[in-house]
Amino acid sequence: MATDVTPAVGYRRPPRKLSDPVKKVLGYGALIVAAALIMMPFVWMIISSLKTNNQVFTIPVQWIPDPVVWRNYLDIWTASDMSTWLQNTLILSVTVTFLQVLTGSFAAYGFSKVVFPGRDVLFLAYVGTMAVPWQAFMIPQFIIMSNIGLNNTLWAIIALQAFGAFAVFLMRQYFVSIPESLSEAARIDGMSEYGIWWRIIMPLSVPAIASLTLLTFVNTWNDYLGPLIYLRSPELRTIQLGLQTFIGQYDAEHALIMTGSVLSIIPVAVIFLLGQRFFVEGIATTGVKG
Repeated sequence: MATDVTPAVGYRRPPRKLSDPVKKVLGYGALIVAAALIMMPFVWMIISSLKTNNQVFTIPVQWIPDPVVWRNYLDIWTASDMSTWLQNTLILSVTVTFLQVLTGSFAAYGFSKVVFPGRDVLFLAYVGTMAVPWQAFMIPQFIIMSNIGLNNTLWAIIALQAFGAFAVFLMRQYFVSIPESLSEAARIDGMSEYGIWWRIIMPLSVPAIASLTLLTFVNTWNDYLGPLIYLRSPELRTIQLGLQTFIGQYDAEHALIMTGSVLSIIPVAVIFLLGQRFFVEGIATTGVKG
């Protein structure tokens, strides 16, 4: 007996869903396009550093330099004080990063593993300082640095950035995910709080430490306003101040300006590539309470 399978009037077939391979292809395609758009300015900067001045702003853009001017990477050292700028920036970035990881992790241990009255309130008050813009207390900080004689020294930047609320927040959120049973077992065995922090908590927090190291290093390396306010001597200029001065003096040397910009991002790129895996892991697991 035949069965009538004619669909009823007004019936609509449900729309076909895209298969998983098609979704993946579309997703990867969108990511490739987005990555290309993001990387295009950096690629153009690197290519421009290998051109002559007249070729930098040609229209249409000349993506393949002809000829390739490798000498720009030699001339930039003689035309500017690049070695001093990189040295000062490296000193500040490494010192500030080390101190923020040290002080941030130590304070985070107290806020996460040590019980004392008012701990949570104090932590919220301290983290709340991140909501206050730096411009609000920039002048009082400058007056303090002037009174103690740290203006126009690298110590001014180091003293102001050695402690950070964000560092405490990031490390504390990761420390909370570490089981408390480990700390309790160490206390039963007679280990001090300093020993628990250094020998147990810190080795288990490598992803968070890597994330904080990367973020702090990049922020300090790219800082412009802080050095502009506190560092006035030419021999104390950082890479950002130095490049700004170089642009003012050699505003027509576009190829050399691009060369200096490329040199300024190489350390940041190397740090990011070395710590990318730990950075992603630390950001993904921070805030997940175990």
